[in-house]
Amino acid sequence: MSIQYKNAGIWLLRLIAAFILIQTLFFKFSASEESVYIFTETGMEPWGRIGTGIAELVAAILILVPVTTWIGSLMGIGLMSGAIFFHLTKLGIVVKNDGGLLFIYALVVLICCVFLLLINRQRIRQLLKNSGIIKL
Repeated sequence: MSIQYKNAGIWLLRLIAAFILIQTLFFKFSASEESVYIFTETGMEPWGRIGTGIAELVAAILILVPVTTWIGSLMGIGLMSGAIFFHLTKLGIVVKNDGGLLFIYALVVLICCVFLLLINRQRIRQLLKNSGIIKL
């Protein structure tokens, strides 16, 4: 695969993950009925809704900056793992007749972030090696 296609693929993963994370912020920050319901059901309304929104904004920005993509991807994996956990344990896959869209968005962001983290594994190894945290 040529470098050009690889870079385009990486940017596509970044844009998909960041777009989904950013487009859901409006609903969290505007206290939409669905967001309030979700965070009430999980026992985290309103601090969890607002805190999650802030964390998702930070993750999206970090994902879009090539040097910090791996940090944003780690955050995205953590945030989406939490979302998927609550969908599977408390909320259900379909929330307020959304057809499972929020669950699918969480899966898509999780998958994009996992791939971005794998793509950046050399950068992470080098950072850990240079910091003396691990000996490689």
